[in-house]
Amino acid sequence: MDTTDPFKPNYPAPTAMRPLLGLTVLVIEDSRYACEAMRLLCLRSGARIRRADTLRAARRHLQVYRPSVAIIDLGLPDGSGADLIAELAQASPRPEVILGTSGDDNGEAAAMEAGADGFLAKPVTALALFQDRILANLPDDRRPTGPRAVTQDVVNPDPIAYRDDMAHVADVLDSDGDTRTLDYIAQFLGGVARSAEDNDLILAADALAAKRARGDAAASEAAVVAGLVQQRLAEKIAI
Repeated sequence: MDTTDPFKPNYPAPTAMRPLLGLTVLVIEDSRYACEAMRLLCLRSGARIRRADTLRAARRHLQVYRPSVAIIDLGLPDGSGADLIAELAQASPRPEVILGTSGDDNGEAAAMEAGADGFLAKPVTALALFQDRILANLPDDRRPTGPRAVTQDVVNPDPIAYRDDMAHVADVLDSDGDTRTLDYIAQFLGGVARSAEDNDLILAADALAAKRARGDAAASEAAVVAGLVQQRLAEKIAI
């Protein structure tokens, strides 16, 4: 089995303007909106991107090739991203950089304990921060030489991707409303809403998460979340 990065050979050296040139980034992220932000950040930085939205899909990718960088959301529909971080941290060959990402306040500790090299707190939209988190964990010969301009640029994902996330939540709520589903919805929406700076939905997702963390019934909180999601779908604009 060939687990090498298929895009690595014959790539030009990274430059000050495109410091991640030559790298392939595998983003394991179930939010279309958050992943669109990552795509734009990679595009601006010179990196190639591949995406997986579940642990299962990520493992299929990893059976074929080994990316330079893996960015792993901690809350995925089929399990915890921390488990995949732990697997990759012990893998041979290992990705050069493994980063966790989450909108959860406790996400950084969980990612680092699992073996991540660093952490990206959502929203992940700042170009300089994204580049710095990756470059800080690369060997010297994989970094651009010379000074690099400090930029305050941020990316703005397509609002249609946010609406796609709302449609996903509505489908999940319609198909299954058990407690495990509510836990997934709370963490998914918490990250997505923070990425989009949707304050009303952040508050609703946090309230649902707090109730679930205490083990309490959360029917009223789930109803509020469902109502806000339907409002965003009815508006025909994401944010």
